[in-house]
Amino acid sequence: MIRTEGGRALPEDLTAETERPSFTTTDQSLDSNAGARKWYALWSKSHCEQLVFDQLAARGFQAFLPKIEVWSRRNGGRHRIPVPMFPGYLFLHHAMDLNSYIEVLKTRELVRILGDGRDRLAVIPDAEVEAIQKVVQAHLPALLYPYLHEGQRVRITKGPLAGVEGILVHTKPNKGLLVLSIELFQRSVAVEVDCTFAVPA
Repeated sequence: MIRTEGGRALPEDLTAETERPSFTTTDQSLDSNAGARKWYALWSKSHCEQLVFDQLAARGFQAFLPKIEVWSRRNGGRHRIPVPMFPGYLFLHHAMDLNSYIEVLKTRELVRILGDGRDRLAVIPDAEVEAIQKVVQAHLPALLYPYLHEGQRVRITKGPLAGVEGILVHTKPNKGLLVLSIELFQRSVAVEVDCTFAVPA
């Protein structure tokens, strides 16, 4: 087991079949003024991420709701179920004018768009969201991970995550956890990588 600064333990082998989280994703891509679009974070009520996504998608917004699969005990057995990668949050890629802002806020079970009002919405860097999208598309085992403020930042040079940057946490001689973070709401996810593909960022 390895431990984080906060004392949480992580499994040494993320590839064990009995404990491997995997990815699913929900993504909708109807275009709107692509040149001015930015990524925004939407905060939903608890367990309402999918409901918020479905409403936005039905109205033509490009929403992104990444998910991972985790083990759950139901009816006396263990099953893998998809859950939001970042509970309570999803992403929106849009050119946010006044009409769009009002339309988004009409979404049931949406708490708010993160930021200080329409004129000062918090924008998530494209690279952060694109890194999460690459992990989802690569179907790599991953798990939720405590957000890190400090650590060794690396860039992956080969494989499906080539070009992705994150914080590397060593777990084995040639294996490590690449921690990807969304700084705006201080959440992270970790994916196992080959350390020989990592170089200082």
